[in-house]
Amino acid sequence: MTESHPNERALAEAKILDVGCGWNKTPGAIGIDVNPKAHADVIHDLGSIPYPFPDDEFDDVICRHVAEHVPDVMAFVAELHRVTRPGGRILIVTPHYSNPDWATDPTHRNHFNSYSFNCFVEDRQLFPFYTEVRLKPIRTYVSLANVWRVIGLELLVNLDQRWPKLRFTRKFWEFYLSTICRGKELQFEFTVVK
Repeated sequence: MTESHPNERALAEAKILDVGCGWNKTPGAIGIDVNPKAHADVIHDLGSIPYPFPDDEFDDVICRHVAEHVPDVMAFVAELHRVTRPGGRILIVTPHYSNPDWATDPTHRNHFNSYSFNCFVEDRQLFPFYTEVRLKPIRTYVSLANVWRVIGLELLVNLDQRWPKLRFTRKFWEFYLSTICRGKELQFEFTVVK
């Protein structure tokens, strides 16, 4: 029998919530979804707060293509924060606002860019009175439409992943180029601060 790496053991023992899991629930996770046809363990309307879990219940929360559907993004993130333990992680994946496919789903309500969750980050808040919820960013990544990825623009947009001081490259793209060089998907990873 081989000894597993400590991080692998911790990951295997982590309690994970897959929010809006649909048919692609994360293996080993507890899934929550409004659709009774989903592979969810808990059927619950994500617009109905609170969710049926106690405070600090989960080590990791995964939300893939859910935030664009909820009626109140601030309440949604606050609820994810509530059910995640201090130091736990939240992963949010959502379409970028410039994604031309965004409009193909009539249930989409919310547009996001790479700064949409700054109101939850202590030193990036424009309006600190919006919420008491605090998240510490680990990673923000923007994927681009295939043609822009192939020519290397996606790499330039995400230079801050290697060199944080180069965050301006994403800002330049988002402000001046994203209507032409379209974004595809946003991936946010946060640590919960309590």
